Amino acid sequence: MASDQAELRKRHRVPCAVHLFLWRGEEILLLRRFQTGYEDGNYSVVAGHLDGEEEVKAAMIREAWEEAGIVIEPDNLEVAGVMHRRSDEERIDFFLNCSSWKGEIQNKEPDKCDELRWVHKDELPPNVIPYVRKALDNTLSGKWFTSFGWNKE
Repeated sequence: MASDQAELRKRHRVPCAVHLFLWRGEEILLLRRFQTGYEDGNYSVVAGHLDGEEEVKAAMIREAWEEAGIVIEPDNLEVAGVMHRRSDEERIDFFLNCSSWKGEIQNKEPDKCDELRWVHKDELPPNVIPYVRKALDNTLSGKWFTSFGWNKE
């Protein structure tokens, strides 16, 4: 009985992250990773981990402020998709759309990002991180959920 309780307490934990698809018409805001040790030189979007005791939209609002200096109201965020992903470890990623915010976009983390760039959705650079590209493709085609990295994509 005691070992059953110990086993129940030892549950699998999966890191969760939020990713922002910030839209200006048909353009999306990309950022190029720099000096992070992960996917440096490749494009991603504003993103970060949930800190715990934090709702998905609240985490995205926090990350948008920390990375891009913009304020987003919860009603202006829409969950566009979810990805169950395997990379260095198993992860759950939430992707959120937004096309309305307050403030001027700025690079507030120049030690982690060396470029912010608006790109037309049909003209993405080749070095967009693969799972971010897949999530964006899913969003544009209306696919809400996918797994990534479990098989050869």
